Formats: sequence, C-alpha cells, structure tokens
Amino acid sequence: MYKVDLHTHSIASPDGGISPEQYAKALENEKLDYIAITDHDRIDFALGLQKALGDKIIVGQEITTSQGELIGLYLHKAVPAGKSAKTTAQLIKDQGGLVYVPHPFETVRKGIQKDTLDSIAELVDIIEVCNGRAVSQKRALQAATWAKLHNKPGASSSDAHGYKGLGFSYSILNEVPSRGSLTTTIKMTALAHRRAPSYTLLYPKLNRLGKKVGLKK
Repeated sequence: MYKVDLHTHSIASPDGGISPEQYAKALENEKLDYIAITDHDRIDFALGLQKALGDKIIVGQEITTSQGELIGLYLHKAVPAGKSAKTTAQLIKDQGGLVYVPHPFETVRKGIQKDTLDSIAELVDIIEVCNGRAVSQKRALQAATWAKLHNKPGASSSDAHGYKGLGFSYSILNEVPSRGSLTTTIKMTALAHRRAPSYTLLYPKLNRLGKKVGLKK
C-alpha cells in the first residue's frame, strides 16, 4: 500500500514552507510514499527535487486561473496563470498532465465553482474530496457528490504549507502511482483524513510574513 499526497506547498510558494530536507525526511520516515509538490504558478522547485529524490516526487503546479485554482500533475513545463479554467485544463492535458481540482466550491481559497466545474467536467481527472486545511468551508460532501455524479475519482490531500501538516490527509493506493495509472488506481483507493494540528493552519500566513520581513527565503 502506498500513501500518496497530491497537494503540498514548498518554500518556493509565497505561502509555503516545506524545505527539500523536509520532503526527503517525509519519504525516508515513511510518513508518505509519494508526494506531489504543487507550488503556486511554478514548477522549478518540484522539477529540481524530483531530480534529487526520484519519482517519489510528483511534479505539479497549483495554477491561478481567472475562475479559481486548478492543479496540474505530472507536468514538465509551467502552465501560465490568468487564463480561463477550460484553457488551463486543456494546457495541462496538452503536455500529458492530469487535471486535479483542489478544494472545489470554496470561496475563501479560490475554489472552482459548480458552473465552471460542470463546464470542464470532461477534462477533469481527479477531484479533491478531502482537504487537510478545510475548516471554515467544508465542501467534502459536495465534492464527493459531484465526483460520483460525474464518475470521477476522489482524492484526500493535505494542502500542507509546512512539514508538520504532512501525513494526516492522503490517498492510500494499492499500486505505485504514475501518469498512466493514477486515475485508474485512485478509483480503488482508501482515503485517510485526520485533522492536522490546529497551528498548522497558520503556516500560510506565517510563511508569507516571514518571507516579507526576510526571516525566510
């Protein structure tokens, strides 16, 4: 069995704080077996760490579209921000990536809304039905219902912005994930979803502040 987290943020994200050493530690300690690095609008950090740690690092990107955020997985080049959700999803597909929908229906964190999600349904590969940082807006039931109605697999991911947010929400697969197998194997997955320590919810704000005042790079 493999513990797979498809949504995390490294120190390369403006609000992220997971370092290369901490990603390596999470894998070495078997906190997780595969981790997608999905920094905001960039993939350079993820590409570099994949070269260092191998395929246990999945290259992703959380892309700011004009209608909310989408994640591309198994990317080899960055997807430009600011385009429509449909154009963004197609650009992910054009390079052989997978379209992953993070925190759908939320408004606090720029989730894709229902009308938009319905309009790109044919391009969606995986929808996030459990988000480790969902507190004020819990859309898990709505997301799971949409996934079932559209025959899309659901995933549980941490959306961790710091090391101690890892290892609470993830998907459990019975096969090694790959670009070709993930959408099939994740349909048969179990979802682990536990509340991370409350202080981990402060990581994005603390990371932004630390970088602003020069305490963090």
